[in-house]
Amino acid sequence: MPKNIFSRVQSRSLTRHHKIAMAGVATLGAAAIGFSAVPSGASTKTTTEAAQPAAVAYSTQQIKDVKASVTDQMAGASLKAEQIAAKKKADAAAAAKKKAAAEAAKKKAEAAREAKEAASRAAKRAEAKKAAAKSYPNNLDGWIRESLDVMKKHGIPGSYDGIKRNIIRESSGNPKAINNWDINAINGIPSKGLLQVIPPTFKHWHVPGTSWDIYDPVANITAACNYAADKYGSMDNVDSAY
Repeated sequence: MPKNIFSRVQSRSLTRHHKIAMAGVATLGAAAIGFSAVPSGASTKTTTEAAQPAAVAYSTQQIKDVKASVTDQMAGASLKAEQIAAKKKADAAAAAKKKAAAEAAKKKAEAAREAKEAASRAAKRAEAKKAAAKSYPNNLDGWIRESLDVMKKHGIPGSYDGIKRNIIRESSGNPKAINNWDINAINGIPSKGLLQVIPPTFKHWHVPGTSWDIYDPVANITAACNYAADKYGSMDNVDSAY
C-alpha cells in the first residue's frame, strides 16, 4: 500500500477514534451532572440527558425601581409631616390673630364706653356748674323761673303763666303773705307764702334742693306745684282755692 494512502487511512481511523472518545467523555460528564442533581431520597438511576440549569431572573432596573419607591415614600412622608406642621403653625397663627383682634375690639369698646361715661360726667358737671352759675333776679319773675328749673329736674309739671296766675290770686306776689282768718287759721295751721300753703302740706310735698323755710319763694312755689300736680295734674289746672 502506498504511503500516502496509509497516511489518509490512518488519519481517518484516528479521527473516528478521537470522536468516539470525545463523545464518551461528554456522555460521562452529562451523566455525572445528572446524578449529582438527584435528591438523596430519590432514585439514583443515571440518565444520559444533561441537566439544564434553572433560569434566574435578574434585572438591575427592578432593584433600582424598588430603591426609588422606598425613597419616594420616605420623601412623601417627610413632606406630609412638614405640611401638617405648617398647617398647625398657620392655625396657631390664625387663632392668635383672631384672639388679638377680639382683645383689641374689647379694649376699643371699653375705651369708647369709658369715653362716653366721661363725656356724660363732664356734661353733668357742666350742667351743674351752669345751673350753679345761673342767677335769677330777686323778684316774682326770678322766683317763678328758678322754681320752673327745679321742677323740671324733678319732673313736676307746670307753666310760668299757670304759676303766676295762682300766685297773684293767692298772695298778690307777697312771699310773706299769711292767712289768719280761714278755717286753716282757725285750726292753727294758717296758709303761708306766695301760694298760701299750710305747713303740713309744705313739709309733705317739699322738693329736695330747696329751702325748708315755708316763706322762701322758690321752696313755697315748688312744694305747692308738687302738691297740685298730684291732686290736679298741674298747677295750671287750679283756678281757685286748693
